[in-house]
Amino acid sequence: HVQLVESGGGSVQAGGSLRLSCAASEYQYGSVCMAWFRAAPGKEREGMAVIDSGGRTTYTDSVKGRFTISRDNAKNTLSLQMNSLNTEDTAMYYCAARRRPAFTGCWNRDVSIYAYWGQGTQVTVS
Repeated sequence: HVQLVESGGGSVQAGGSLRLSCAASEYQYGSVCMAWFRAAPGKEREGMAVIDSGGRTTYTDSVKGRFTISRDNAKNTLSLQMNSLNTEDTAMYYCAARRRPAFTGCWNRDVSIYAYWGQGTQVTVS
């Protein structure tokens, strides 16, 4: 079981930046996929950034070049640096994790396969 806790959300003006953090109570080095999802008001929860144990990343086009996902395996933390925020980035942001089955990657971003979720942190951009 992995317990995740997000922090760092808040309200910012358009063009500003925020850094979100996620602390994990349990971490399996080399076997856990981690991701940031967000749910805008009235929208489905959608993964926008994924990182594997080797530090390889993938992003949705909407955040590529503005957001950076990173992980510190030694500290069991996940981060999301968000720059050039706009009003469309307003959402509840969740960190998520899943154990990676053997011989698979981390690039399936379906909500249904992520078993561990934080409670979420609100980001509001005005």
